[in-house]
Amino acid sequence: MRILLLSHSFNSLTQRLYVDLVESGHVVTIEYDINDAVTIEAVDLFKPDIVIAPFLKRAIPEAVWRTLPCFIVHPGPPGDRGPAALDWAVLDGASVWGVTVLQATGEFDAGPVWASKLFPMRTATKSSHYRNEVTEAAVAAVGEALARFESGLENPPDQSAYANIKPQWREAMKQADRAIDWSSDDTDTVLRKIAASDGMPGVKDRIGDTDVFLFNAAKADVTTNAITPGTIPGSIVARSENAILRTTSDGAVWIGHARLAQPKAIKLPAAEVLAAHVASLPILHGPSDIRYEEIGDVGFLHFSFLNGAMGVDACERLYAAFEEAAARPQRILVLMGGPDFWSNGLDLNEIEAAASPADQSWSNINAIDNLAEQIVRTTNQIIVSALCGNAGAGGVFLARCADEVWLRQGVILNPHYKDMGNLYGSELWTYLLPKHVGPHRAQQITQQRLPMGAQEALRLGLANRILEAPRSDFATIVSALAQNLASDPALSQRLSDKKSQRERDELAKPLADYRAEELRRMHRNFYGFDPSYHVARYNFVHKVPKSRTPVTIAHHRNRSRARSQLV
Repeated sequence: MRILLLSHSFNSLTQRLYVDLVESGHVVTIEYDINDAVTIEAVDLFKPDIVIAPFLKRAIPEAVWRTLPCFIVHPGPPGDRGPAALDWAVLDGASVWGVTVLQATGEFDAGPVWASKLFPMRTATKSSHYRNEVTEAAVAAVGEALARFESGLENPPDQSAYANIKPQWREAMKQADRAIDWSSDDTDTVLRKIAASDGMPGVKDRIGDTDVFLFNAAKADVTTNAITPGTIPGSIVARSENAILRTTSDGAVWIGHARLAQPKAIKLPAAEVLAAHVASLPILHGPSDIRYEEIGDVGFLHFSFLNGAMGVDACERLYAAFEEAAARPQRILVLMGGPDFWSNGLDLNEIEAAASPADQSWSNINAIDNLAEQIVRTTNQIIVSALCGNAGAGGVFLARCADEVWLRQGVILNPHYKDMGNLYGSELWTYLLPKHVGPHRAQQITQQRLPMGAQEALRLGLANRILEAPRSDFATIVSALAQNLASDPALSQRLSDKKSQRERDELAKPLADYRAEELRRMHRNFYGFDPSYHVARYNFVHKVPKSRTPVTIAHHRNRSRARSQLV
């Protein structure tokens, strides 16, 4: 079918639906919901069979939904209505939630239901639920709704199953609903409030004389000496390198990130944002975002950075952890990344906040290149990148530094830099891509600006294996497969062959030459006369809305260019 995805932005759910629908053989294009006239024009240009709206902040024009079936993907179970469904679910501690695909009518979230899927909630942030449970349920529900529509069902299916469900409309959540009462809220309540506000907008709070938004909280060990009897709830009693420790009515929480409540402020590590308030406090070990473990004959290196962003400090700490892991006797080392993201490359927030974004960009790309080069040069182990979560830009090519790349089914890759102001990119991609996918495909992968699913990544050579595993079982399945690799009788020969191949590659062209050539191009991006990278980064960090849909995804507005079919 011809499907128009109408969305406020090309967010994670919209990308996943796009990839899955294209993989299923549909002809799909995207239009940002900018205004009614643009939406109507997109329908006139593309002439879709159906419109699917995965993420909207306003109603579809009546001129569209009266003439075409329009499916709204609502992140709530049947009967739930309103613009902050998932926020309320997390804040209320719902045990079960869902996704509903309903047909657009003149009333918000009130149209007939075409499909719905329920799922159990876990203790996690709103963003994590959205990227995982909501996305998986949405894909399944949209698939079911489309199957019904394709079967010739022109009118909505029988609604009797929903007849006894009492609709509940909930308004957008206000800061008053999110506000923490530090004198009485217990730790679980504080964590739920911050988790329900994760990503955007955060929980507004006041620390000293400073108004801030709080993000990325974790339960603290209350046995620390920093919390003494009689400590007033809400007190900031310690800091780590990045986080601050704040007491609750029955314990304490680590707050990892904060943003000043002022225009153009940037979300950064809380200890940095609130440096003036915490400089004299004791320093403790906060939540760890890097962890190494050994299971049998395999080493596992976990790293979970907020939103997959790897700034200079994160890269340097991960480099040190990798060096230690590579020195261990285990002959298999698995780079696990984090549960929501493997890596998205450069930390654009850190760069944007720097005194010299160009200098910070240069330091950041060199730090991540150091890690990439070290992975490639490690020949005493078979390195596996196991992606439970998504990866983008330099994170994709950092993963490809490994000998094997394993993807959980449903992972989305964005293996390109072009949308960030035509950034050239590094992480040794000019060596890795031709080696694994061939020069022709390498050119296609880096030039196209579309998300890629696991199946396409496997076909192209960006990945070596797809694991049909739910998120909850991913680590267990990866461990079993890695143990099989470790016990393979051919492992010694494989390691010998790897070492010999690395030596031959080095003789043909040293890694240092690939890196120097890439960095020369990156230097122009950072310091050259073309400001495109700096403008794109600013717009990304400050969430400047798009004034139009890029023709790279709005195929109906770029008739001379069909999407490249990578084979």
